[in-house]
Amino acid sequence: MAIEKVCVLGAPADQGLPLVAELLTKGFAVTAGVRRADAMAGTPFPDLPTVAADITDADSMAQAFAGQDAAAFHLPFEFDRARAAGFGRAIATGAKRAGLQKIVFNTACFVANRDLDLSAHDGRRDIEAALEATGIPCVFIEPTVFMDNAYRIWTRPLIMREGVFAYPAKPSLKINWVCIEDVAQAMVASLLTTAADGRHVPLGGPEALVGDEVAERLSEGLGKPVSFQSLDPNEFASRMSKLVTGSSAIAPHSIYHGMAAFYSWYNAQPSSPLTVDPALAADLLGVVGTPYIDWVRSKDWNAGL
Repeated sequence: MAIEKVCVLGAPADQGLPLVAELLTKGFAVTAGVRRADAMAGTPFPDLPTVAADITDADSMAQAFAGQDAAAFHLPFEFDRARAAGFGRAIATGAKRAGLQKIVFNTACFVANRDLDLSAHDGRRDIEAALEATGIPCVFIEPTVFMDNAYRIWTRPLIMREGVFAYPAKPSLKINWVCIEDVAQAMVASLLTTAADGRHVPLGGPEALVGDEVAERLSEGLGKPVSFQSLDPNEFASRMSKLVTGSSAIAPHSIYHGMAAFYSWYNAQPSSPLTVDPALAADLLGVVGTPYIDWVRSKDWNAGL
């Protein structure tokens, strides 16, 4: 049976909006599973149908998924592993009750084949396990690191004002950076084929770049010199916290603490866990990654500054 109706969790977020756009372009009927009835107001899709969805409650998820063919989503990072596992169980139970035909989960980060003693990462593994246990065909899209991180409020102003790309990667850490639009394409492609059913699909762009090479592409795309500054992950997290909360203190179990833990682990590995073979996604899903320079040129780097 063809999949036509898709419930998107996280639709109003920066990863959800490209997914909604791609789904609509491909002719799917899309419903946003949201916590607030007005969640899509102010987005490019204010008239998108919505349904109440509480990812902590199985009954709510069953009601949200009722009448849908599939669910496609990313989830907020949760640094309490037990709570993240609870998200997975609630979504899985709701999906099973509703009789979904497929689940596509964007983990929004690298996922190893074992626990790493990193709560957010290990919670992602628990979510995947809960979804797999439903017996519903699942596809797990596992991006490396987003190109879009260079466009965030904690990164872009320094690039534009001082010509510095400051990031918590050691100078030798290679990353197949990927843009969120390519993630959306991979997710939608997963709904159009059975080729990736049951698969964990690492997703990265076509180039494995270290920080200096990213800076070179930023320089070329922006037409101005940009240099790379390798930050200690804790310093990076402290700067993020200061910018967003007004305090440079890294609170335990916060996103800043979790970000520092992720990058400390990445930097400590003898070989980068953030490189992937782009041919896998191309072969399975027909997704050809966007080169970094093309992504840079697609953005308005002065917007809002």
